[in-house]
Amino acid sequence: MLNTIKQVFHSPKFVVGFAIFVAILLTMIIYPLFCPGNPLEQIGVGTFAAPGTYVSLYDATKSPTETLRLPDAADNRIEASLSKEDRVEMVEWFGAMGISVEGLDIEDTDAMVDLWNANYDPSVRPAGMTSAKINYYKRLDNSIKELNASDTVIIADYDEEGNLVTTKTIADTDYVNTKEIANVKTLPLGTDNFGRDVLKELVSATGTSIKIGLIAGIVATVIGLTLGLLAGYLGGITDDIIMFVTNIFTVIPSFVLLILITYSLGQEQRGAAVVAIVIGFTSWTWTARSVRSQVISLRNRDHVNLSKLSGHSLVRIVLLDILPYIASYVVMAFILQVSSGILAEAQLSLLGLGPKTTQVPTLGLMMNWAMLYSAHTNGSWWAYFPVILVITLISFSLNLMNTGLDQVFNPTLRD
Repeated sequence: MLNTIKQVFHSPKFVVGFAIFVAILLTMIIYPLFCPGNPLEQIGVGTFAAPGTYVSLYDATKSPTETLRLPDAADNRIEASLSKEDRVEMVEWFGAMGISVEGLDIEDTDAMVDLWNANYDPSVRPAGMTSAKINYYKRLDNSIKELNASDTVIIADYDEEGNLVTTKTIADTDYVNTKEIANVKTLPLGTDNFGRDVLKELVSATGTSIKIGLIAGIVATVIGLTLGLLAGYLGGITDDIIMFVTNIFTVIPSFVLLILITYSLGQEQRGAAVVAIVIGFTSWTWTARSVRSQVISLRNRDHVNLSKLSGHSLVRIVLLDILPYIASYVVMAFILQVSSGILAEAQLSLLGLGPKTTQVPTLGLMMNWAMLYSAHTNGSWWAYFPVILVITLISFSLNLMNTGLDQVFNPTLRD
């Protein structure tokens, strides 16, 4: 046994796949220790907040400031505020006014702003330009002027006589240390369509999907192994009956059968465990057929015939004289079943037939939410791309482990 384990861990493919899978498992265990809480808690009111660190403006205005004179601070501020659409509209205004923009690079913020300040006149109305567009340019001009202001009044309050007076101003050289701000939240992957922390949700969903895969893999492997052992060893009418049932399940596409069963259960009954059991119940056929073929080649071996002559029971012969010889194949089949179970759950959830959405997140449910709220069309990549990456890594690691085991235990693949 020890020698077999050594051989397995001498396979580069198995080691790489095992390392990736263990890294995923460790992340699932360690991350919740540093960031506890309900993964489905809604911390944002809006949808799809971009990844980054968020600070409370309310607390920031009350925090002590330091004066810093950073080079290019004003230019950076204006460049970040002018969107690509604003720059295109500015060029359109230049064209409407007959101002030459030859050689002008819209990415050159200084040149764009200088040309705008030198030529823009709010009282001029270009021919054919709508009132809405005229008002847009006025707002844009005001925004550029505000960015160049030296300080801005941000807090005002009523004095004892009821007059509104300024209580604090902030200059463009005032900076606040984030450690001084009471409420700071870092969202490495932003929020989803419900305003939930995507990273916390992703870690929890990964754990749930792996559990679904493990349960589905166990169910499918146990059913397939049991039927395959009985059919292969007993043969005759037992083999015919088992293979007849297996062929029926084989003829009916397993995913179609999976959809029909999960749909008939109803949303309220579809917990993660129930979905996993259903997936396992519909994906055991190829394991049963493969195990049967392996057992047929073993049932007439000398050690098996000796056990029969010794009067050993069917259970003893199957468990002690046949199963150990196909144990490596069973382990590989189980790994593939786990991978298939995770992918099947993702497919079901994309169709809206996954586990109950109010209980626990899964990788498939996260993809479903992102698709329903058009994250792929509005540029909110953080809502779906990390999910795709995690599913890919899990499947890749499991299949790499399976390939490594196959190279160790399959004589035809050994170097």
